[in-house]
Amino acid sequence: MHHKSFYPAGLMWFRRDLRADDNAALYHALKHSGKVWCVFVFDTDITTPLLNRGLHADRRVEFILESLKDLDGQLKALGQSQGNSEVNLLVLHGPARVLIPKLAAQLGVQAVFANHDDDPYALSRDAEVLGSLAHQGVMFQTFKDHVIFERKEILTQNGRPFTVFTPYKNAWLKSLTENQLKAYPVDAVAGSLAPAPSHLSTGMPSLASLGFTPSNLKDLPIQTGSRGAQTTFESFVERIDQYHLTRDFPGVKGPSYLSVHLRFGTLGIRTAARVAYGMHLHGMPGATSWLNELIWRDFYHQILANFPHAVSGAFKPEYDLITWEKGRHAEALLQAWCNGQTGYPLVDAAMLQLNQTGYMHNRLRMVVASFLTKDLGLDWRLGEQYFADHLIDFDLAANNGGWQWAASSGCDAQPYFRIFNPVSQSEKFDPQGKFIRRYLPVLAGLPTHALHAPWLAKPVELASAGIELGRDYPRPVVDHAVARAQTLERYTVVKKKSLQ
Repeated sequence: MHHKSFYPAGLMWFRRDLRADDNAALYHALKHSGKVWCVFVFDTDITTPLLNRGLHADRRVEFILESLKDLDGQLKALGQSQGNSEVNLLVLHGPARVLIPKLAAQLGVQAVFANHDDDPYALSRDAEVLGSLAHQGVMFQTFKDHVIFERKEILTQNGRPFTVFTPYKNAWLKSLTENQLKAYPVDAVAGSLAPAPSHLSTGMPSLASLGFTPSNLKDLPIQTGSRGAQTTFESFVERIDQYHLTRDFPGVKGPSYLSVHLRFGTLGIRTAARVAYGMHLHGMPGATSWLNELIWRDFYHQILANFPHAVSGAFKPEYDLITWEKGRHAEALLQAWCNGQTGYPLVDAAMLQLNQTGYMHNRLRMVVASFLTKDLGLDWRLGEQYFADHLIDFDLAANNGGWQWAASSGCDAQPYFRIFNPVSQSEKFDPQGKFIRRYLPVLAGLPTHALHAPWLAKPVELASAGIELGRDYPRPVVDHAVARAQTLERYTVVKKKSLQ
């Protein structure tokens, strides 16, 4: 893919890599072209389906728009450092597969540069763009930027992709050299940034012109752009040594809160991994634990690249034989789950966190996914779609991996007979009920021991907290013990199949 030719003019196409710092494609574009323009496309092939599903106030579109303003500022600053004050980011709105070849023709470039994206839609779009550009005699070059190792870079001894995490992690650590963690020195080649083309109107669009309305992003503690990523990263590094102890407790400030920045590339993975790996070598368990999460991220991305069938069906096809609940009652259960009305406080608080902020704590993602598939008996794809619509950090590889892990249908998933008990998860990971009280203030008056399962509370405890079950807070939509037995029954088709 990497041609060392020199082009009089090139085009850098930003996608999920919204930063100028240490950006592989941007570096190669600047290094191998006389002058380079930079573009981002609000791709209607992605945004129209969101609008069609009623997601008019999508926090991600707003996050991207705010981050592009930051990126535009970074590119301007790079230009100014070279005495060029006319640089800006071109922003287009429409189908990227049509607009990129068209822009390449309008600008008269000989090459377009971008970073890899292995989502099935992105691959088909890039294949189409490659074809159109080739037809115009324009090169299309793409680079690894989003992960440390990708595709088929790490294979088992007999040359196959890994499907179990621990051996993958060991091979990942063994393959790591300083080279993979080195930053691309973009500023060293910034002299090639071209002044904005005067004949094209490609200014920053408004949210309204994209067809969206403001979300509550501005009221959330999520910072946008590379500057926001940097601040969030620095604040995390200060408490990373506690990460392994705090990461499972949603009531405390444990996670890195960097998932959205890694998703949109406002923080580069090499920066993150370099810091984590350095601290891991110094024997810091918190950093080792976080590095582990970064390796999981690479793992799920290589699963997506090598086993794309997992996008639409079970990674282990025998799990497609499972009969999930259907019909009116199933739809009511799904609604209760989506709206945080299941009667299980930890599950409901987690869903309310998602609905109100676009974020959900990692431990809780496992809890609510287990609850949907193994307590409610609903198809994991329904939950996967809901997360895909509402998570600000939604990333197909990790979301699909996580949901299939919970449903036991994925690679290296938990066995089907391991079923989270939502009440004991609640007692274990929100022992003081801090998280539950934050998102379910209606329950705040209950004593802590009664908070995890209000239906078991004494009538006097409910009365003094002013709670009537079924009026102020729902009764449980299912009985966990009964649901557990039904799940074991439901999964017997898989057991029979694997014994054959």
